[in-house]
Amino acid sequence: MNSSKGRACLKRPGTYLLAAICAVCYATTLAQTSAITASKIHKETSSGLRVFTPFQADAVEPNSTKQRLDEVAGSFTKDDAFMGAVVVAKGSDILLDKGYGKAVMEWNIPDSPNVKFRIGSMTKQFTAALVLLEQEDGKLSVDDPIRKYLPDSPATWDKITVADLLHHTSGVPNFIFDKRFFEWRMVSHTPAEEMELFKDKPLNFLPGTQWEYSNSNYALLGIILEKVTGQRFVDLLQERILVPLGMKDSGLDDDDLILPKRAEGYQPGSKGIVPVRSQSMSVGWSTGSMYSTTGDLLRWERGLFGGKVLSASSLKQMTTATKGNYGCGVFVSRKDDMKVVEHGGSIEGFNSYMIYVPARNIAVIALSNVSGDAPDKMAAKLLDVTLGKTVTLAKQRVAVPIAKGELPKFVGDYQISTQLSLNITASDGGLVVLATGQPPLRFSYEGEINGHPQFFTRAMDAQIEFLPTVTDHVSTLVLHLSGTAMTGKRQ
Repeated sequence: MNSSKGRACLKRPGTYLLAAICAVCYATTLAQTSAITASKIHKETSSGLRVFTPFQADAVEPNSTKQRLDEVAGSFTKDDAFMGAVVVAKGSDILLDKGYGKAVMEWNIPDSPNVKFRIGSMTKQFTAALVLLEQEDGKLSVDDPIRKYLPDSPATWDKITVADLLHHTSGVPNFIFDKRFFEWRMVSHTPAEEMELFKDKPLNFLPGTQWEYSNSNYALLGIILEKVTGQRFVDLLQERILVPLGMKDSGLDDDDLILPKRAEGYQPGSKGIVPVRSQSMSVGWSTGSMYSTTGDLLRWERGLFGGKVLSASSLKQMTTATKGNYGCGVFVSRKDDMKVVEHGGSIEGFNSYMIYVPARNIAVIALSNVSGDAPDKMAAKLLDVTLGKTVTLAKQRVAVPIAKGELPKFVGDYQISTQLSLNITASDGGLVVLATGQPPLRFSYEGEINGHPQFFTRAMDAQIEFLPTVTDHVSTLVLHLSGTAMTGKRQ
């Protein structure tokens, strides 16, 4: 459950390894990659958000644009990087609405626009909207301390507000970093049981002083919503958002739910796409357990920005950047001096990404049933095509052989931060990387880059570069994640 630049997992949206790495380095990553645009975001005037009628008239896009969108989306299906569904809309004009690959490989069932996908942390924007709706109804205030609703919370949480949870500025540790999480997530748990994973841990920083993406924040928001409304989160979601917007193909996934037209989740393996071991959907809950279709998510974007969900003031609150370029459940950045609202999601076997540009009424939604960050990259390229920019097609990365005797020198434990370490082992001509409390991920040898051995994974935009000494001993690695470099020292 993560979320993919101001993009939930362009920097972050393939598996829990991606979520783990991203959660640790989000603040640093966003600071580096958004340095050019950050000042513009914070200078934005109160009139910076336009609200659009969902079906306003637009100039008809040429067929060449639609063909290019299909070509760009299709390029991501190479190298087992993407299977799923994509929609691109500009105003009332649907420019692309298509499935790619298989929803269920075992039965040769194709992906299509009406297939349901798990959307991971894109759930957070729905949770945030529910909080703002309850604020409109006077049942809570985002300025309230959370102790008002969680009286038994630790004393260290006394200064945390509801807004801190919404903006990821609470300092509450991300529960996916608990060492028990890897196995714990496979069994159904209640929100109260999930809270036990993090409630007694020290805060990572004083509330409101820093930004760090944490699923724990949105788990607590789910608990607060149930307390102030007296309703189950799943019912509240249906009643306040899904039913009014006609989102009949969306909901909160459940371990016991028989769901027609739901895609199976997969991940890239050493010899092609393989099934994933699915976690209990109770774990994601208000942080990342929703399922949806591209069509329903387009209804959501049109409804949200068309004034059918929130008041204008609440929408502004949701889409105003704070620390980390984060609003409420969405990242907020700028492109060509236009506001861009976006977020991704990642849960085993599924990745998702959504971009909305209010000034042009452009929506790009990519849902995948293969772990990896293809939806993040694809959505960015599809947006560029829609804006009339020139883009290059996705390129295939090629693994090259490496002598079996060379692999042992890379094996070991490497510390990246106080929260994140990587355990690296050799297997089947490559490396298996295990992040703290997370499932393993395979990296393949790509050759020497600038004289340093480099390995890559097909599950995300990540490479590991090893830095041998003059004696050929490896004591340091550099993890490159979507353009951000993080150093790890052998322990």
